[in-house]
Amino acid sequence: MKKPFKVLLFYNPNAGNGVIKNNLDTIIERFQKKGLLVIPVRADMKPNRLTDVFRRMRFDEYLKFIAAGGDGTIHTAVNAMIGNNTDMPLAVFPVGTANDFASYFDLPNKLDDMIEIALEERYTSVDIGVANGRCFVNVLAMGMIADISQRTDPNLKSTLGLISYYLKGVSELPNLRPVPVKLSCDEFNLEASIYFMLVMNGRSAGGFRRLAPNAVMDDGLLDVMLFREMPIMELAPLLLAVMTGQHPVNKNVVSFKTAGLRVESEQPITTDLDGETGDSLPVEISVLHKGLRVNTRKPDMEASIW
Repeated sequence: MKKPFKVLLFYNPNAGNGVIKNNLDTIIERFQKKGLLVIPVRADMKPNRLTDVFRRMRFDEYLKFIAAGGDGTIHTAVNAMIGNNTDMPLAVFPVGTANDFASYFDLPNKLDDMIEIALEERYTSVDIGVANGRCFVNVLAMGMIADISQRTDPNLKSTLGLISYYLKGVSELPNLRPVPVKLSCDEFNLEASIYFMLVMNGRSAGGFRRLAPNAVMDDGLLDVMLFREMPIMELAPLLLAVMTGQHPVNKNVVSFKTAGLRVESEQPITTDLDGETGDSLPVEISVLHKGLRVNTRKPDMEASIW
């Protein structure tokens, strides 16, 4: 069988102040020296752009897929891959704002080092979360956290980076309102009024590196956290606990692991998947166990510990 010789590069031209766009020739040169042909695809506002490209591809010609951008770019890439039933491995060039997915694997932020890893054949198999048929690599969120992600100005994110999320979060505190949810899973059923809820595949989201400190991306389980309605005076200590990863044991947090769950509400509540707008409730959530191979520093590596 003929060895694949092409590499698909899906890149966000604006991420990292245009670092991929400005160094595209360097990337192409490095791969050509290894006998590999880079096929660049520019991320744009057309939602089905990548899916259209996949439908025209001969997958047996492609060695791997590179997603260059932030978590939103990776989210788009993984959904296109899973939706087109390709088992190509994924390399990540983390040049976005938070780079939560890449941070789990301790991937470098220097372009030369990113290229070096992508030129190697070292892979780790990881889980993918699925919500109403749509994939997420890091987190499904609802409530205040989802609102912050969706309302943060993209230009502000590019200029200020992670601090833009924190500034937006502070501005939203006066509007904090609890929402009623009903949760059903094998572990238990629960009805509660919550400020927000996280379903984590990885450990971090929005630059908060220890949102799910015990999460493992290949255990077939998701880490769920519900932040209950609480007196406002208890919110500040809880937010400090979130910064240090101590919140799962807080009395106002319900925390557990599960392979699947259903969440519903009598109110119209929108979900957020990896920073992108998801479906409104109800939502069925499951795990695609080891559904993705990722280029890493070492094969089947341990995730980085903060």
